[in-house]
Amino acid sequence: MNNKLKTCTDLLMEFEDKNIKSIGEKLTFVGIEGRDVYNITKPFLDNGELIIAGRVESRDSEVSEVKFFKESETGRWVKVHRTIELHLQDPFVAKIHGDLVLGGVETFPHPVLMNCLGYRTVFYRGKDINSLVRFSCGCDFMKDIRLLELTDKRILVFTRPQGILCGGRGRIAFTIIDDLDQLNAGTIESAELLPTQFIPSEWGGVNQIHILKNGLIGVLGHIACYDELNARHYYSTTFSFNLETKQVSPIKIIATRKNFKEGDCKREDLKDVIFSGGLQRLNDDNKLAILYVGVSDVEGSHITIPDPFLEYENQYIA
Repeated sequence: MNNKLKTCTDLLMEFEDKNIKSIGEKLTFVGIEGRDVYNITKPFLDNGELIIAGRVESRDSEVSEVKFFKESETGRWVKVHRTIELHLQDPFVAKIHGDLVLGGVETFPHPVLMNCLGYRTVFYRGKDINSLVRFSCGCDFMKDIRLLELTDKRILVFTRPQGILCGGRGRIAFTIIDDLDQLNAGTIESAELLPTQFIPSEWGGVNQIHILKNGLIGVLGHIACYDELNARHYYSTTFSFNLETKQVSPIKIIATRKNFKEGDCKREDLKDVIFSGGLQRLNDDNKLAILYVGVSDVEGSHITIPDPFLEYENQYIA
């Protein structure tokens, strides 16, 4: 990797030089009674139906639920009724050893700070969305834990440690486990840090993982920073990871808030935020992919872009 770490400003300049002018489309969600749906997953198959999971909450609150939606004939996404309640934020899904694994962020009263929330990542598994059972919990104060079943059936786990020991607001680490029963706070906390990708005042994380045809791991993620007014700026990114050498490629931005239609925001400091949810590779002659994101903490959108993983997939791996 290049010895000089690139900042959000550097990466934005590179992205704007590519002159990608695509504009995303807002998704319409039905059955949530005036609440917002954002930080969505990409569609996934559940008993033959395409489903999107999304974070659902009122505009003036961060008390969230994860709800599931299926696409109607009119193109709108209609809430699927379930008996279990998932009081979580920012859902993500993976298919591991034949099970659907759903994770999300659980909040709890901060143990030290008054009127503040702590958070942790929790995991559910089942054969479908109607049989999900909670089975594991990550360490407190860690988000952006993601899973991928490798070709040899082992499980790659990306994590996001923070603080003095890891050198910043949030870096990326990884570990490999043999079975979901090994997914716990201890294995997550002991994950190995990747080479530094962010300057100390900026941060990032993993949102979804892909196995590429040449054996590399394609990572969909985000990079984020604060500006001088303490407003947040989040951008969708990708990079590749070589499991054998433990090397990562330089991060690149693949979409920004400007690639989506104007709309509301939860707060002014969240206006320039997109949160990567999932990437659907179309594997067609047009070499395109569909990126699903949360926008400004109030909307779910998707955008068709050049497949960002082709650059890594076409590399020769010795």
